[in-house]
Amino acid sequence: MLIKIGELATRTGATVETIRYYEKEELLPEPTRSQGNYRLYNAAHLERLQFVLHCRTLDMTLDEVRTLLQYRDKPDENCGEVNVLLDEHIDAVETRIEELVQLKRHLLALRQQCATEAPAKSCGILHALADNSCHK
Repeated sequence: MLIKIGELATRTGATVETIRYYEKEELLPEPTRSQGNYRLYNAAHLERLQFVLHCRTLDMTLDEVRTLLQYRDKPDENCGEVNVLLDEHIDAVETRIEELVQLKRHLLALRQQCATEAPAKSCGILHALADNSCHK
């Protein structure tokens, strides 16, 4: 199976630009080229791209994905570091959730600054944003 980049994009749901970017970041190996200089991808490219995309849907950084790929490429190595990486990622997600909860509180407090429709010049939300009172 050899497919062009457009077909790889269609099969994975990735954009052509994303595929090229992952190649540049060396998350995907360089594909072979056709006589017309088109990139040609094989089943291994498809599988690897699906792995990368799945990791990205879990909000993993490119460095985290790169580390996971290194272990995936060496299946006989101990995966203890994979566990550590995932534990650290879970901690980062928990921190982000806490930050988002705080953000929601700020937005709710801001929303309470203007209960009814009024001329923009008397909008409590706009005034609070201007004087930063929603953070007090």
